[in-house]
Amino acid sequence: MASTPASDSLAAAGPLPRLRRARSWSWSREREPSEQALIAGALAGDEQALERLFRRSWPQAYRVALLIVRDHAAAEDVAQEAFVAAVRQLERFDRRRPFTPWLLRIVTNRAIDWTRAGHARREVAAAAPPPVAVEDGPSGAPSAELLAALAALPPEQRAVVVLRHLLELTPGEIARVLELPRGTVNSRLRRGLDALRPVLKERG
Repeated sequence: MASTPASDSLAAAGPLPRLRRARSWSWSREREPSEQALIAGALAGDEQALERLFRRSWPQAYRVALLIVRDHAAAEDVAQEAFVAAVRQLERFDRRRPFTPWLLRIVTNRAIDWTRAGHARREVAAAAPPPVAVEDGPSGAPSAELLAALAALPPEQRAVVVLRHLLELTPGEIARVLELPRGTVNSRLRRGLDALRPVLKERG
Protein backbone atom coordinates (compact mmCIF):
# COMPACT_ATOMS: atom_id res chain seq x y z
CA MET A 1 0.00 0.00 0.00
CA ALA A 2 1.40 3.40 -0.95
CA SER A 3 2.12 5.64 2.00
CA THR A 4 0.36 8.98 2.45
CA PRO A 5 1.78 12.14 4.07
CA ALA A 6 -0.29 11.32 7.15
CA SER A 7 1.06 7.78 7.48
CA ASP A 8 4.59 9.01 6.80
CA SER A 9 4.25 11.56 9.60
CA LEU A 10 2.80 8.90 11.86
CA ALA A 11 5.72 6.58 11.26
CA ALA A 12 8.17 9.39 11.97
CA ALA A 13 6.46 10.29 15.22
CA GLY A 14 7.34 7.02 16.98
CA PRO A 15 5.10 5.09 19.41
CA LEU A 16 1.82 6.96 19.61
CA PRO A 17 1.17 6.87 23.37
CA ARG A 18 4.59 8.42 23.88
CA LEU A 19 4.30 11.22 21.34
CA ARG A 20 6.05 14.38 22.46
CA ARG A 21 3.72 16.98 23.88
CA ALA A 22 3.11 19.70 21.34
CA ARG A 23 4.08 23.15 22.56
CA SER A 24 0.62 24.48 21.73
CA TRP A 25 -1.20 21.63 23.51
CA SER A 26 -1.84 23.96 26.46
CA TRP A 27 -3.92 26.28 24.29
CA SER A 28 -7.44 26.93 25.49
CA ARG A 29 -10.31 24.91 24.07
CA GLU A 30 -11.56 28.03 22.27
CA ARG A 31 -8.37 28.09 20.22
CA GLU A 32 -8.33 24.38 19.51
CA PRO A 33 -8.75 23.67 15.79
CA SER A 34 -11.78 21.74 14.61
CA GLU A 35 -11.61 18.03 13.97
CA GLN A 36 -12.00 18.68 10.25
CA ALA A 37 -9.04 21.06 10.33
CA LEU A 38 -6.92 18.47 12.13
CA ILE A 39 -7.79 15.81 9.57
CA ALA A 40 -6.99 18.17 6.72
CA GLY A 41 -3.67 19.01 8.37
CA ALA A 42 -2.84 15.35 8.95
CA LEU A 43 -3.55 14.56 5.31
CA ALA A 44 -1.20 17.37 4.32
CA GLY A 45 1.58 15.88 6.46
CA ASP A 46 1.27 18.23 9.45
CA GLU A 47 2.72 16.22 12.35
CA GLN A 48 1.25 18.55 14.98
CA ALA A 49 -2.24 18.14 13.53
CA LEU A 50 -1.79 14.37 13.54
CA GLU A 51 -0.61 14.44 17.14
CA ARG A 52 -3.54 16.57 18.22
CA LEU A 53 -5.99 14.28 16.44
CA PHE A 54 -4.42 11.35 18.26
CA ARG A 55 -4.50 13.01 21.67
CA ARG A 56 -8.11 14.07 21.20
CA SER A 57 -9.32 10.58 20.29
CA TRP A 58 -6.94 8.43 22.37
CA PRO A 59 -8.74 8.44 25.79
CA GLN A 60 -11.99 6.99 24.42
CA ALA A 61 -10.22 4.62 22.04
CA TYR A 62 -8.00 3.26 24.81
CA ARG A 63 -10.85 2.89 27.29
CA VAL A 64 -13.00 0.95 24.82
CA ALA A 65 -10.09 -1.35 24.04
CA LEU A 66 -9.28 -1.84 27.73
CA LEU A 67 -12.84 -2.67 28.73
CA ILE A 68 -13.09 -5.27 25.96
CA VAL A 69 -9.66 -6.94 26.17
CA ARG A 70 -9.08 -6.28 29.93
CA ASP A 71 -5.33 -6.03 29.56
CA HIS A 72 -3.48 -2.70 29.67
CA ALA A 73 -0.65 -3.58 27.28
CA ALA A 74 -3.02 -5.25 24.83
CA ALA A 75 -5.40 -2.28 25.02
CA GLU A 76 -2.55 0.08 24.11
CA ASP A 77 -1.60 -2.15 21.19
CA VAL A 78 -5.19 -2.49 19.97
CA ALA A 79 -5.97 1.23 20.23
CA GLN A 80 -2.68 2.27 18.65
CA GLU A 81 -3.02 -0.19 15.77
CA ALA A 82 -6.57 1.03 15.22
CA PHE A 83 -5.39 4.64 15.05
CA VAL A 84 -2.65 3.72 12.58
CA ALA A 85 -5.22 1.87 10.46
CA ALA A 86 -7.53 4.89 10.60
CA VAL A 87 -4.75 7.23 9.50
CA ARG A 88 -3.91 4.95 6.58
CA GLN A 89 -7.55 5.12 5.48
CA LEU A 90 -7.92 8.84 6.19
CA GLU A 91 -8.08 9.85 2.53
CA ARG A 92 -11.20 7.69 2.13
CA PHE A 93 -12.82 8.99 5.33
CA ASP A 94 -16.02 11.01 4.86
CA ARG A 95 -15.11 14.25 6.62
CA ARG A 96 -18.76 15.20 6.96
CA ARG A 97 -18.92 12.58 9.72
CA PRO A 98 -17.15 12.73 13.12
CA PHE A 99 -13.81 10.97 13.34
CA THR A 100 -13.99 9.40 16.81
CA PRO A 101 -17.02 7.12 16.20
CA TRP A 102 -15.33 5.86 13.04
CA LEU A 103 -12.15 5.20 15.02
CA LEU A 104 -14.13 3.44 17.77
CA ARG A 105 -15.55 1.02 15.20
CA ILE A 106 -12.01 0.05 14.20
CA VAL A 107 -10.95 -0.20 17.86
CA THR A 108 -13.96 -2.33 18.78
CA ASN A 109 -13.54 -4.73 15.87
CA ARG A 110 -9.84 -5.16 16.59
CA ALA A 111 -10.51 -5.68 20.29
CA ILE A 112 -13.14 -8.32 19.48
CA ASP A 113 -10.69 -10.06 17.13
CA TRP A 114 -8.00 -9.99 19.84
CA THR A 115 -10.38 -11.55 22.37
CA ARG A 116 -11.59 -14.18 19.91
CA ALA A 117 -8.00 -15.18 19.26
CA GLY A 118 -7.80 -16.45 22.83
CA HIS A 119 -5.55 -13.83 24.36
CA ALA A 120 -8.13 -13.18 27.08
CA ARG A 121 -7.45 -16.63 28.55
CA ARG A 122 -4.04 -15.40 29.68
CA GLU A 123 -5.42 -12.74 31.98
CA VAL A 124 -5.70 -13.29 35.74
CA ALA A 125 -9.35 -12.98 36.68
CA ALA A 126 -8.59 -11.61 40.14
CA ALA A 127 -6.56 -8.73 38.76
CA ALA A 128 -9.12 -6.69 36.87
CA PRO A 129 -7.56 -3.51 35.49
CA PRO A 130 -8.58 -0.22 37.12
CA PRO A 131 -10.98 1.97 35.15
CA VAL A 132 -9.53 4.60 32.87
CA ALA A 133 -10.73 8.18 33.08
CA VAL A 134 -12.11 9.69 29.90
CA GLU A 135 -12.32 13.44 29.42
CA ASP A 136 -15.92 14.60 29.16
CA GLY A 137 -17.06 11.00 29.59
CA PRO A 138 -19.40 9.35 32.09
CA SER A 139 -18.55 10.13 35.70
CA GLY A 140 -19.37 6.69 37.10
CA ALA A 141 -16.40 4.35 37.22
CA PRO A 142 -17.06 0.64 36.62
CA SER A 143 -16.51 -1.52 39.69
CA ALA A 144 -14.17 -4.50 39.81
CA GLU A 145 -17.25 -6.74 40.01
CA LEU A 146 -18.74 -5.23 36.88
CA LEU A 147 -15.45 -5.54 35.00
CA ALA A 148 -15.20 -9.19 36.00
CA ALA A 149 -18.79 -9.81 34.89
CA LEU A 150 -18.09 -8.08 31.56
CA ALA A 151 -15.15 -10.42 31.04
CA ALA A 152 -17.53 -13.40 31.09
CA LEU A 153 -19.61 -12.05 28.20
CA PRO A 154 -18.94 -13.01 24.59
CA PRO A 155 -16.83 -10.22 23.05
CA GLU A 156 -19.62 -9.04 20.73
CA GLN A 157 -22.00 -8.56 23.67
CA ARG A 158 -19.26 -7.04 25.81
CA ALA A 159 -18.48 -4.44 23.16
CA VAL A 160 -22.11 -3.34 22.85
CA VAL A 161 -22.57 -3.11 26.64
CA VAL A 162 -19.35 -1.09 26.97
CA LEU A 163 -20.42 1.37 24.28
CA ARG A 164 -23.96 1.70 25.68
CA HIS A 165 -23.46 1.85 29.43
CA LEU A 166 -19.86 2.96 29.96
CA LEU A 167 -19.48 5.37 27.04
CA GLU A 168 -23.21 6.21 27.02
CA LEU A 169 -23.80 5.85 23.28
CA THR A 170 -27.39 5.30 22.21
CA PRO A 171 -28.33 2.03 20.45
CA GLY A 172 -28.66 4.00 17.22
CA GLU A 173 -25.18 5.46 17.64
CA ILE A 174 -23.77 2.01 18.40
CA ALA A 175 -25.41 0.63 15.26
CA ARG A 176 -23.75 3.38 13.21
CA VAL A 177 -20.36 2.99 14.93
CA LEU A 178 -20.26 -0.79 14.47
CA GLU A 179 -22.14 -0.77 11.16
CA LEU A 180 -24.66 -3.27 12.50
CA PRO A 181 -28.45 -3.45 12.14
CA ARG A 182 -30.25 -1.78 15.04
CA GLY A 183 -31.97 -5.07 15.85
CA THR A 184 -28.62 -6.85 16.18
CA VAL A 185 -27.39 -4.18 18.59
CA ASN A 186 -30.57 -4.43 20.67
CA SER A 187 -30.36 -8.23 20.75
CA ARG A 188 -26.71 -8.26 21.87
CA LEU A 189 -27.41 -5.56 24.42
CA ARG A 190 -30.41 -7.41 25.84
CA ARG A 191 -28.51 -10.70 26.18
CA GLY A 192 -25.51 -8.96 27.70
CA LEU A 193 -27.61 -7.07 30.24
CA ASP A 194 -29.51 -10.24 31.16
CA ALA A 195 -26.18 -11.86 32.03
CA LEU A 196 -25.07 -8.78 33.99
CA ARG A 197 -28.34 -8.27 35.83
CA PRO A 198 -27.20 -9.78 39.17
CA VAL A 199 -24.19 -7.45 39.28
CA LEU A 200 -26.24 -4.43 38.22
CA LYS A 201 -28.80 -5.14 40.96
CA GLU A 202 -26.04 -5.19 43.58
CA ARG A 203 -24.85 -1.78 42.37
CA GLY A 204 -28.37 -0.44 42.80
